[in-house]
Amino acid sequence: MIKRGGVAITIVGLLATLALAMGCGPQATPAAPAPAGEIPIGAIMDTTGPTSDVGKDYAAGIQDAIRWINDQGGVNGKRIRLILNDYGYRVPEAVTLYKRYRDIDKVVAVLGWGTGDTSALAPTVAKDQIPYISASYSGELTDPSKTPYNFFAASDYSTNARAALLAWYEEIWLKDDRFKAEREAGKKPRIVMFYSFPTPYSSAPIKALKEFAQLLGFEIGPDQDVSLTALDAKSQVLAAKEFNPHVIWHGNTTQSVATAIRDAKALDLQADHLVNNWGFGEELLRLLGPQAEGVIGIAVTAFYGENVPGMDRVKEAAQKYNPALKERTIRTVQAWANVMLLYEALKKADAAGQLNGPGIRAAIESFQNLDIGLGVPPLTYTSDDHRPTSQVRIYIVRNGKFELLKLVDLKEKFADQWPKWKGY
Repeated sequence: MIKRGGVAITIVGLLATLALAMGCGPQATPAAPAPAGEIPIGAIMDTTGPTSDVGKDYAAGIQDAIRWINDQGGVNGKRIRLILNDYGYRVPEAVTLYKRYRDIDKVVAVLGWGTGDTSALAPTVAKDQIPYISASYSGELTDPSKTPYNFFAASDYSTNARAALLAWYEEIWLKDDRFKAEREAGKKPRIVMFYSFPTPYSSAPIKALKEFAQLLGFEIGPDQDVSLTALDAKSQVLAAKEFNPHVIWHGNTTQSVATAIRDAKALDLQADHLVNNWGFGEELLRLLGPQAEGVIGIAVTAFYGENVPGMDRVKEAAQKYNPALKERTIRTVQAWANVMLLYEALKKADAAGQLNGPGIRAAIESFQNLDIGLGVPPLTYTSDDHRPTSQVRIYIVRNGKFELLKLVDLKEKFADQWPKWKGY
């Protein structure tokens, strides 16, 4: 074990730190059991795979947050021992890592990443009673009758997609003069969805989004399959152009989303663009430049550097622990949000003498309007519903900056539908 930066990490964790800087992932190696007074936490991250465009910054945020906790005295005096590995967005490797964390490292919780691996592991996680706090906000993980040990500190993908479409419908379709003639003629708004068909993350909210679009009276065009690593989406844009959509939903991560929007602009596809939270962030502005103007997207936390409670420590930790990583984004903040949720649960479970899986789960399910700062809405979990919030902030890019378009509360707006939407 090596002491570094005020946090106890294994050789594996050190290799993961180096991988973030060098662009390569560590290999899993055996680690010694945590000494008394330490809390082992596993982390399964993508720093080299197809979602590493957002995964690297997220992994760095995980490391920063854990180090900050330990520098503040840990969890009621107990230090967190972080064991972090890159899995390259490959489900079998995630499963292998999880088993190693469970059997060798004896972790009390896991900080996970993707939807495919998180969903694949959910039954095992439930059987093992190990809380799994993921960067996947898939709606299917929010029904504790099926996934009792899965959590995240954000609105889920389906809630986000519904909220984004509602914001566009109410603030753009019903108000923008571009659509006045069509509105007056009784025309319906038209939508097409761009996403990676075989990728569980990208397809996670599509069923919910289509049902909601029908509820609002949209016409839905043919889906377009765009890979997570796409460098060209012209054929998909041309296919969508035949349907002449008013708006396009983008369900991939930033690099692929930028490709699709760039090609849509080049081919003069006159449509607005709605982007899910992992495709919408500071990286998109950098990749698209002026072409990002008017793009609408979802943010589940504040953007990096925003003046919100808790941001000072995020920035200070980034500069202290990982100064070589110059471009920080909202992904760092999203990582901190999940770690802060786990931190609050660990403290509560430990104080109750239940620093184990069931104790951590019980702690999270006891949180009512938990305020972790960072621009995250108050979080509430129950034993019947792991959707922590129904509030979603929808932004639009104006003059090269993120501007709040609408704060949507789906539970308030659709009280009759909200209970039915749990779990997908």
